[in-house]
Amino acid sequence: MLVAFSVAPSASDSSGSVAKAVAEAVRIVRESGLPNETNSMFTLVEGEWDEVMDVVKRATEAVQAAAPRVSLVLKADIRPGHTGQLTSKVERIEEHLADGS
Repeated sequence: MLVAFSVAPSASDSSGSVAKAVAEAVRIVRESGLPNETNSMFTLVEGEWDEVMDVVKRATEAVQAAAPRVSLVLKADIRPGHTGQLTSKVERIEEHLADGS
């Protein structure tokens, strides 16, 4: 399964930034060993249900340690039997763009 999620404190620090708390969440994702990528809006993680949801939970708990209130947005693509979709889905789009169809 692929999961795109965004987790952040509902209130920022005195500088108006949530980056430090979000960085802790991303650190947990990266240390999980699961295929992942982070962009300006979401972190994507690929794996089996239990392992991906455990990573999301631990990342959320890391942010919660820095703030009493946390916002979590999650979107999942659940497709049993398919792996490598973190890159394969994008590759299929790029192929269509390259051939003009």
